[in-house]
Amino acid sequence: MEPDPLTEDLGFARVDLDRARRTGDAEVVFGSGKTPGQVIAILRTLHERHPDRAVLATRLSEEALAQVATSLPEANVDAVARAATLGPFPEPRGTVAVVSAGTSDAPVAAEAALSIRVHGAGVEVIEDVGVAGLHRLLAVQDRLEAADCLVVVAGMEGALPSVVGGLTGVPLVAVPTSVGYGASFGGLAALLAMLNSCAPGVTVVNIDNGYGAGVFAARVARAAR
Repeated sequence: MEPDPLTEDLGFARVDLDRARRTGDAEVVFGSGKTPGQVIAILRTLHERHPDRAVLATRLSEEALAQVATSLPEANVDAVARAATLGPFPEPRGTVAVVSAGTSDAPVAAEAALSIRVHGAGVEVIEDVGVAGLHRLLAVQDRLEAADCLVVVAGMEGALPSVVGGLTGVPLVAVPTSVGYGASFGGLAALLAMLNSCAPGVTVVNIDNGYGAGVFAARVARAAR
């Protein structure tokens, strides 16, 4: 059988080498369920195909993070985002503000911020401005309005995206997190609240999906510029 020039068969994975041409963004490694060796092999393969741009692996275990740092010393490891990149970040076009409700939302917000940088937009991080202290959010309203897109990350009752959506008309993607007490049902309460937002223009991704929100926001910001 002729080898497929658009994929690299590693035995355990068929790496999509053509995705950047089709979509503008290279394939990303979803690390959950993969061994550290598999993550490293896929990252190496993607980097060989795309040496001029950063490639990304998300949802890495502590063991995988440690082995990536050892086996790929040129990689950048982000312990908060539980992710790693290999290769140079692209020149940013446009700016995304990543807005998080509380410190407990940091891993998801960090995953979003790193994904935005890998996918070609600049990032401004605005932390700990949840609705329990509304004055904190109002104090950064000018920074929200200056962005080309917003990623708003919140757990608990998930109210922050609705409030932000009522303060500014900047395109907004909401990320519910699994942070909260029992009745939050692992982020389901926040997800439903965001899906039922009365503020117009609020788009919603899945629970804890900082990566998906980051890709969407980066594409919006890039197109805006």
